[in-house]
Amino acid sequence: MRINILGVGFDNVTMEEALARGEKLLCTPGAHYVVTPNPEIVETCRADAAANAAVNGADLVLPDGIGIVYGAKILHEPLRSRVPGIEFGTGMIERCAKLGKSVFLLGAKPGVAEQAAENLKNRFPGLVVAGTHDGYFKEDAPIAEEIKASGADMALVCLGAPKQELFMAKYGEATGCSLLMGLGGSMDIFAGVAQRAPEFYCKHNLEWFYRLVKNPSRIGRMMKLPLFLVHVSGAKHK
Repeated sequence: MRINILGVGFDNVTMEEALARGEKLLCTPGAHYVVTPNPEIVETCRADAAANAAVNGADLVLPDGIGIVYGAKILHEPLRSRVPGIEFGTGMIERCAKLGKSVFLLGAKPGVAEQAAENLKNRFPGLVVAGTHDGYFKEDAPIAEEIKASGADMALVCLGAPKQELFMAKYGEATGCSLLMGLGGSMDIFAGVAQRAPEFYCKHNLEWFYRLVKNPSRIGRMMKLPLFLVHVSGAKHK
């Protein structure tokens, strides 16, 4: 049973449980997809019915942001833990390599997915990268066809929200992949173009603060967090 936070249902799982479910989906026939909403994405879902349907239609909805965990506490529906998308994605890539499955990398600026592929193959010996494509394209259908032609078992879809969620919901089956994962800016991190926050910030749930300091232009996006908490508090008193 999912925990409803402002209309988005989150799976109440630990990282290990999420990875176990992800591996099961990867090895199950049919198309499945995973989303990793943070407060900003939840706010988008409040205003966009199509995004809401795409997120809630996922086979696994993971609480990526610490704000989601706080929101659940406010609603007296506590989530057991935060499940960062970058860590889930890394764990699934490792499983992909061990199982002899192949992965397609989709997203980011031209050249970034290719660099991510090289880094991941070095990090996880035996990993098969079936193909790559940047996130700058006008038509979705040809991309889905390209992924299918590659024969990939799994796809990292890093297009940003809600584009990646809408793509997976509509074209997941057309890609031929068993598992697709919407992982936002993770491609830049896998490629080494961007750095994840140091361990101290991650451990103390301050990644958002680190990203803001490194990139002050994010302030507009960061304002979604207090707005999210205001909406959660309002929902609590209804």
